[in-house]
Amino acid sequence: MAATFDRASVSTELAKTMIDAAERKAADMGHPFVIAIVDDSGVLKAFSRMDGAALLSVQIAQDKAYTAAGFGLSTDAWHDFVKDDAPLAMGAAPGIDRLIVFGGGFPIMIDGKVAGAIGVSGGHYSQDMDVAKAGLAVVPS
Repeated sequence: MAATFDRASVSTELAKTMIDAAERKAADMGHPFVIAIVDDSGVLKAFSRMDGAALLSVQIAQDKAYTAAGFGLSTDAWHDFVKDDAPLAMGAAPGIDRLIVFGGGFPIMIDGKVAGAIGVSGGHYSQDMDVAKAGLAVVPS
C-alpha cells in the first residue's frame, strides 16, 4: 500500500484545465507555445508542445516551472532579485542548474501553499507570462 502525504499538490484535473486555458490564450495570440505544469516537487504533471513550438522551448518551459515551484517565486521576480547584486547575478543563473531568471514561470498557490507551478516558453518572455497567467486564472482561489 502506498503512503499518502498531507501536502498541497496540483491535481491532474487542474493541471489539464490550466493547459487548456493557456492553449486558448496562445491560440488567441496566434503563436505556438510550450506549456509545462509541475507538482509541488517540481516533477512534470502535465505538458503541451503546441504544433510549431520551438524545440528549445520544451526544456525552457519545464525549467521555468521547476524554478517557480522550487522557490515559490515567479521567474521574473528572480531577475529583480539578482539584477543589482553582481555576485548573485553572476553566480545564481549560471551556477544553479535549471534556474531561469526571466518571465514565464509562476508558482501555483492553493490554500496559501505552493502546489506546483506553470512554465511557458515560445515567445518573448512577456508573451510567455501572458500565456502562463491565462493558465493560472483557472486555479481556484
